[in-house]
Amino acid sequence: MKTTPEHDAKIAKMTFASVFPHYITKVERKGRTKEELHQVIAWLTGFDDKKLQELIDRNVTFETFFTQANLNPNAHLITGVICGYRIEEIENPLTQQVRYLDKLVDELAKGRKMDKILRQA
Repeated sequence: MKTTPEHDAKIAKMTFASVFPHYITKVERKGRTKEELHQVIAWLTGFDDKKLQELIDRNVTFETFFTQANLNPNAHLITGVICGYRIEEIENPLTQQVRYLDKLVDELAKGRKMDKILRQA
């Protein structure tokens, strides 16, 4: 399933701060913690808690969020289907990065072990 230019633009303009509370709710509802969520986000983006809070406070878009991120070199190991899209086939780099994050949050909520989520073999 290919993403459309409209879909990609919508994702780019969405703010991280608007989605972050949903990530927290999702993982906590499944017995995981906000700290584990922060660990997953830090692994993918390189953002520590302070930088993450700064980006939330500034209400940055996903485009700005991922422009400032230092993407983990193993991010390409995140594969599978999320929101109906096969991650490794998404052509738009930003949309793919957002789906990487969605997939990691999903795996955390599903109880996957942290070393597997963080692609540590």
